[in-house]
Amino acid sequence: MISHLHVKDFAIIDEMDVDFHTGLNIITGETGAGKSIIIEAVSLALGSRADTAFVRSGKDKAVIELIVEDCPKPAFVLLEENGIPADEGQIIIKREISASGKGVCRVNNQIVSVSFLHGLCKKLADIHGQYDHQSLLDPELHITLLDLYNSAEILPVQTLTQNFYQEYKSLKSQLEQLLANAADNQRKYDFISFELNEIDNANLISGEDETLEEEILALQNSEKIYGNLSNSYEALYDNSPSVLEALSKVQDQLQDIAPYSKAVQDLLADFDDAYYKLEDISREVRSIRDHVTFSPEQLDLAISRMNVIDKLKRKYGGSIEKVLTYRQQLEADLATIENMDETKEAITHQLSVCEDQLKLASQRLSTLRKTAAAELQVKIKAQLHELSFNSAEFEISLTKNPSGYTANGVDTVEFLISTNRGEPLKPLAKIASGGEMSRIMLAFKKIIGDYDDIPTMIFDEIDTGISGIAASVVGQKLREIAENHQIICITHLPQITACGSYNYKIVKSSDETSTYTTVVPLSPEEKIQEVARLLGGLNITEATLKSAEELIQASLA
Repeated sequence: MISHLHVKDFAIIDEMDVDFHTGLNIITGETGAGKSIIIEAVSLALGSRADTAFVRSGKDKAVIELIVEDCPKPAFVLLEENGIPADEGQIIIKREISASGKGVCRVNNQIVSVSFLHGLCKKLADIHGQYDHQSLLDPELHITLLDLYNSAEILPVQTLTQNFYQEYKSLKSQLEQLLANAADNQRKYDFISFELNEIDNANLISGEDETLEEEILALQNSEKIYGNLSNSYEALYDNSPSVLEALSKVQDQLQDIAPYSKAVQDLLADFDDAYYKLEDISREVRSIRDHVTFSPEQLDLAISRMNVIDKLKRKYGGSIEKVLTYRQQLEADLATIENMDETKEAITHQLSVCEDQLKLASQRLSTLRKTAAAELQVKIKAQLHELSFNSAEFEISLTKNPSGYTANGVDTVEFLISTNRGEPLKPLAKIASGGEMSRIMLAFKKIIGDYDDIPTMIFDEIDTGISGIAASVVGQKLREIAENHQIICITHLPQITACGSYNYKIVKSSDETSTYTTVVPLSPEEKIQEVARLLGGLNITEATLKSAEELIQASLA
C-alpha cells in the first residue's frame, strides 16, 4: 500500500507530506482547491508521462516521492530480477521533473527508465478516472480478469494450455525452418561435400606443419649445414693436431700427477667426463654430416605439401587442429541433410500430437470461460444496477482469436456495455466516461477483488453523475472493497465522504505573490464539519451537523 506521499514544487503545491493508511482514504476539498493535482502527482510517480508545465513557477524542478509498504509479490519479483533491493518489502519511488525538460526516475535510490517504473507501478496501484492506469480499458486484460473469476478451475487448464502452446510453437518453428532450408539443401550438400573431400584428400596429421617447416629449413640450408659440420668434425678429430689429440695430452699430464694430489684427482675425473663427452659429440657431428643430403626434388615436395596445408589453414581455421574440428562439423552437417526426411517426419508427427493436445486443452479452456462469463456478466450487471446504472446491459464477448492458437488458447475476450436504454452494446473503452469507468471498476472489484494482486486503488471522479441513494451505495461498495485493498478516493459527495476510514481535506491558500495547496488529515470532529459542508455549503447549521453525524453513523451500519 501507499503509506506516504511527498510533493515539492509541483503545480500550485509548494511542499506537502501526507500519510495514507490501509482501508478507505477519502479526500475532499473546495472546487478549484487542487484535488486533481494530487491525483496527477501520484499518477506521475506511478509512471505516467511528465510535462514541464507541472514544475511550480520560478522553481528548477518538481519532486514527487511515494513510499510503498508491504510490496506485493509480483512487484518484488520484478525488482529482484532487475537487482533492485526491497528491504522488508518497502519501495521508495522518486520522480523528478526538471523545468529544462529532463527528468529522473528512481526506485529504492536506483535510477530506472520511465517504462520500467510504469511496469512496476502497474503491480502496485490502479488509478481510475481520467488517467491512463485503467486496466478495464485494455481489452487484452479482459481475458485475465475473466480467468481470475474462476481461477481455481481455469488457471490449471490455462497453464497446461500454455505449456502445450510453447511446445507447439517450438516444433512448428523447427518444421518451418526445415522446410525453408529444403531448397538450399542440395546446394549446401554439394558445397559441404566439396569441402569435406578437400580436407580428407589432404590426409592432415596434427603437428605435421611444424615438422615440415623444420624439414624445409634444413633442405634449403643443406650445403651450409654440411660444410659447417665437416669443419667442426675436422677440428675435433681429423686435423693434426686435432682438439681431441690436444685434450688427450692434457689427460695424460693430469693422470701422471693425479696420485700426488686429491684436487688433481677430482679435476681429472671431471676432465675425463668432458673428454668422453666431446668424443661422443664428434661422432654425432660426423653422423649428422654423413646424413645431410641436398635434394631439390625433396625440397619441392615439402614446399608443395606445406602450400596445401597453408591453404587449408587459411580457409578453415588457422591451424591443423581447427581444420580437423571444422571437418567434424562438416560431417555432422552432412549427416543432418542426409537425414532430413527422417527428421521432418519425426517433427511432423510430434507437431501433430502436440496440436491435438493443444486443441483439447484450448477447448476445455473455452468451455470453462464460457461458463465463467455467463456467471460473471450476471453478477456484474447486478452490481452495475446497484451503482445507478439502472438501464445498463453488460456482456462478455468470447470469440475465436483470428491468429489461431495463443498461450491463452483460442479465445479473445472483450467486455461490452450499454449504459443507456436502447443503445447497442459497445466495447467498454469506447463509451464509458471517467466517472462511469470508476463505478464499473467498482463492480468488478467487488466480485473479483480477492484475486487481484494490485493492493492500492485510486479513484477520481467516481461520483460523476450520481447523488442520493446511488452515492451511498458507491460509498458502501468502496468500504467493502477497502477491506482487502487500500482505497484512495477523491470526491465531493457527502455520502461517500461519510464512509471514509481516514479523511483528508485539500486546502488552498494564497498570499500576495503565490497560491498554495496542501492536504490536511481530519479528526473525527473535523470530518463531521466537512460532511456538513458538503451537505449544506457555507451555511452550516446545527441541523446540517446533525445530518452529517447521522450520515456517518449510517455508513457504519
